[in-house]
Amino acid sequence: PVPPPYALGATEPAASGRDAVARARRPERPRADRYLAEVFTERAELSGDRVGGTDPGTRCGFGRLPDGRTVAYAAQCGTATRPAGFRTAARLVRLAGRLGIPVLTLIDTPGAANDAEAERAGAGPAIAELFGAVAEAPVPVTALLVGEGGSGGALALAAPGNTWATPDSYFSVIAPELATAILKRAPEDADATADDLRLRPDDLVALGVVRGVVGARPAPEGGRADG
Repeated sequence: PVPPPYALGATEPAASGRDAVARARRPERPRADRYLAEVFTERAELSGDRVGGTDPGTRCGFGRLPDGRTVAYAAQCGTATRPAGFRTAARLVRLAGRLGIPVLTLIDTPGAANDAEAERAGAGPAIAELFGAVAEAPVPVTALLVGEGGSGGALALAAPGNTWATPDSYFSVIAPELATAILKRAPEDADATADDLRLRPDDLVALGVVRGVVGARPAPEGGRADG
């Protein structure tokens, strides 16, 4: 399996659920492009879902690690993932399986796109297709939650038994604002709802949802850590 990348953003634990959500939504938080640039020395991207769709918020391809190994990657870039993004990621995972190449996924999305266009493009079946591809992959899959982990749109890229989290991320079955509405609470109660959802990285470890929280790259002897 590919080891999970080091954290490039905050390294201290989130004080509360509301703090975790706020940190994950900060515009300056490191996104997938920074992690991909940190992990790989070179990359070749794979674009398109083979049925005419593309999702600019999803990066898929193959990269070379500093030790020379080739790794397949599928990364969300912080936007609502389109059906084409899920299908492209599923295509990538299946191709990696045929080639015997391990997979790294980076999770960062508020959730799957749910507008009329996404529904017409088959959002539900596309998510299910990716769930199946990851679950059935004959090669090791490593997942790192690097920001927002919203609902099934994030869970589709999670690796069974090998998902990790950065300190400035959260993972939840539903966004705190939507959970507040479903529970018929006042909108101003969203922060308290975030605490109730136990979505902080440390909570996720305690619940067994993720294996652990990654730290920053160790500083070289006599120097300091990069990033």
